[in-house]
Amino acid sequence: MDRARDPHPYDALLLLSFGGPEGPDDVLPFLENVTRGRGIPRERLAEVGAHYHLFGGVSPINGHNRELLAALRSDFAGHGLDLPVYWGNRNWAPYVTDTLREIVRDGHRRVLTLATSAYSSYSSCRQYREDLAGALAALAEEGLDLPRVDKLRVYYNHPGFLETMTDGVLRALDELPADVREGAVLAFTTHSIPTAAADTSGPPAGHGDGGAYVSEHMDAARWIAEALAERTGVRRPWELVYQSRSGAPHIPWLEPDICDHLRTLHEAGAPAVVMVPIGFVSDHMEVLYDLDTEALAVAAELGLPAVRSATVGTDPRFVAAVRDLVLERAATERGEQPQRCALGTLGAGHDVCPVGCCAARTPRPAAAGADSPYA
Repeated sequence: MDRARDPHPYDALLLLSFGGPEGPDDVLPFLENVTRGRGIPRERLAEVGAHYHLFGGVSPINGHNRELLAALRSDFAGHGLDLPVYWGNRNWAPYVTDTLREIVRDGHRRVLTLATSAYSSYSSCRQYREDLAGALAALAEEGLDLPRVDKLRVYYNHPGFLETMTDGVLRALDELPADVREGAVLAFTTHSIPTAAADTSGPPAGHGDGGAYVSEHMDAARWIAEALAERTGVRRPWELVYQSRSGAPHIPWLEPDICDHLRTLHEAGAPAVVMVPIGFVSDHMEVLYDLDTEALAVAAELGLPAVRSATVGTDPRFVAAVRDLVLERAATERGEQPQRCALGTLGAGHDVCPVGCCAARTPRPAAAGADSPYA
């Protein structure tokens, strides 16, 4: 077999995502799954659930994952990559335990996982690894032979991600009125997390002052801003801002919030703004509500021209990036030294999460890492 198309030793890819409700009756049970064990009041769940009900109780994330699943299968087949692709979720059907059971019963023994989160943090990496460990524990109790499960490295700085995001910003700039386009500033936005979680994100050597979560986002945003300057001849002010805070008011979370940032930009006289959802792979609920609904409403109230650029979704370059990452990891597992594509200043991330990486709030077993009980 051509090594450039050889996924060996892997015999399956698992697309692992967050999950979301697919109808009004699913909303509250889904939110209970997401927040289980965190003591979130039912009134708060109802408040968040109202966001979903604005869209018929349906999160777009499952639909986007079905599209990505189909795109990956098509791309793999078109490039001679013989690797079946499965899909499982953390918080809604198809649940990861059920999907891993299907993978095992189909006879697969080495599973590579693609999480739909591009960065390092507890919620975007280790928590997925914990759910993988929980699924493997459930299968062990059923007496099934466990596969080895690995996880692809973070991919926020892969060219297929960053170049696709950059083109999305260029298209968004074209949507602005011509008289404000040149002066438009950039607001790179991602999910806010507790500052304590940010400070302990990534390997222990980089803990503190936002950890890997902030440094990775900053590096990606800086690269896009520089690429835009080269392509347009305009060097635009930019800032990394946050959205979708959901924690208790007394716990510090990453700031500034996108809506507060829009007010600051307006007061400073910014002529227009492009919101760049750099922290998200697809247009799921937190993009549709927090940006397209809430933030754009604030901008309209202020009279501040604002647009939102696209996420990577199923852009062929992003799908090809996944294929590249799969083949890179497979070659590494075979003892080869493949080229590891990465833009920016931080370089390609680690393949195996070290002990203490993205430290858990409470200790739980996590698969696909140096501390995995399922090596």
